[in-house]
Amino acid sequence: MTRVWKWNRPVTVREVLEDLQQERSIAYTTVMTVMDNLHQKGWLRREVQGRAYRYAAVSTRAAYSAALMNEAWSASDNPAAALVAFFGMMSEEQRDALRDAMRVVQLEEPGESPGESRR
Repeated sequence: MTRVWKWNRPVTVREVLEDLQQERSIAYTTVMTVMDNLHQKGWLRREVQGRAYRYAAVSTRAAYSAALMNEAWSASDNPAAALVAFFGMMSEEQRDALRDAMRVVQLEEPGESPGESRR
C-alpha cells in the first residue's frame, strides 16, 4: 500500500515489483498475490489495461490512518482515558499538528466536508 499511496496513481504489479527490487529480491508472483489480496479485501481497485491490471488505492493513507485511530479509540472501555494516554505519548510536533487539525474542524460548518470552510 505504501508504494501505491506514494505514487498516487494507478500502478501495475510490474511497477511495484521493480520498485521493491531496488531494496530486496522479491518474486513477481509474490507482489501479484499481495496486490490481488489487497484488491479482494477492498483496499485496491483494479482495471484491465492490455494484459495487465492497473491497481489504485480505494482511500488515501490519511483516511486509512484515521480509520485505524477511530477503531482503536472505539474499542476502549474508557475513550476519554484512552485519549488522555494517547495525547501524553505525542511529541510536541504531533500536538501542534493536532491543534492545527482542531482549528480546521472548528472552522467548518455542520454538514460540510472536511476542508470546506466558510471564509
